[in-house]
Amino acid sequence: IIVLIMGNSHGAFSKEELAEYQELTYLTKREIIEVYNRFTKIDPQALKEDARNPKVEWEKILAIPELRMNPFKERIVSVFSSEPSRMSFEDFLDMMSVFSEAADKATKVKYAFLIYDYDGDLHIGEADLRCIIRALTSNEEAGPQQQPQQQLTDDDVEKLVSNILAESDRDEDRKLSFAEFEHVISKAPDFVSSFRIRV
Repeated sequence: IIVLIMGNSHGAFSKEELAEYQELTYLTKREIIEVYNRFTKIDPQALKEDARNPKVEWEKILAIPELRMNPFKERIVSVFSSEPSRMSFEDFLDMMSVFSEAADKATKVKYAFLIYDYDGDLHIGEADLRCIIRALTSNEEAGPQQQPQQQLTDDDVEKLVSNILAESDRDEDRKLSFAEFEHVISKAPDFVSSFRIRV
């Protein structure tokens, strides 16, 4: 539980709490305090309503600059939230820790798998792949200065799903296990640098 002292960001936690957060995350004490300050600025009203354990509505988390344009922002927030529709500071801290530069590749791969596993069955199946492809090719985030992408047809999506499975599904069960996903990611040199949010 977080013990908050209003108005003093360095006094937001006891020394023991700060040490525990540092032990449980990939962040330094300074970064933890920065993440806390960032979290409380997203919705200052949440801090007023519950100073001991503020929770921020997902829609406000989704609007932060680091997530706003991410095609997987809803999945990211869902995976890191301990309850539907709201995110606690500890949830936010976990998210920022996993996306930090200091987090190791194995941790990032684990969370990427959870984010891409839309139906939560611990495999990335055909339906998950369709969701991933649609998220990556959606025009929803195109701004007024951007040229809209041509939407993929259902046939295009199915061809992509088949190609991905042909290349990655080693046991040919029409879904990717965590081990198969990990193997795919091992061939992506930019994965770690792209799976990052600066603290």
